Amino acid sequence: MTIAARHGDVIVDRDSAIRPDTSLAKLAQLPPVFEVGGTVTAGNASGINDGAAALILMAKSKAEQLGLHYLATITGFAEVGIDPAIMGYAPKLAIDKILQATGGSIAAIDQIELNEAFASQSVAVARDLGLKDEQFNINGGALALGHPLGASGARILISLLYDLAERNQRQG
Repeated sequence: MTIAARHGDVIVDRDSAIRPDTSLAKLAQLPPVFEVGGTVTAGNASGINDGAAALILMAKSKAEQLGLHYLATITGFAEVGIDPAIMGYAPKLAIDKILQATGGSIAAIDQIELNEAFASQSVAVARDLGLKDEQFNINGGALALGHPLGASGARILISLLYDLAERNQRQG
């Protein structure tokens, strides 16, 4: 794809986030990013990627009144606070809170799309929720797809909705 830029055309012919020369040996040599002896490295953290997204949220009755097709109905949400030192674990607490408020269960959820800041955070949340592999970030989440900062929430929701539809699933 050629993009006209101020100082001439720019050709975009590959995804700059993909590192085809990565190997286990190279990943093992990456230094920790937060603390000496830590386990989080650039190799097991989500990449910061470009992206844009928009969502239109409205009452179901309003969408029907306007004759608009809607992709989903949001039946619950939750906010939680957590110590910043373990911020990546907040999704576990939020999901627990939603399930308690709605009377739902993990077993009844077809898929969960969780933002993955780091592999260890993602693994801990999935483990502690009791998620099965076929329920959780089935296309790889932010570690595979990237983390487009301001658009991550919309990216996660839209990815989940289309994956649910593709598999004739309903609950996410």
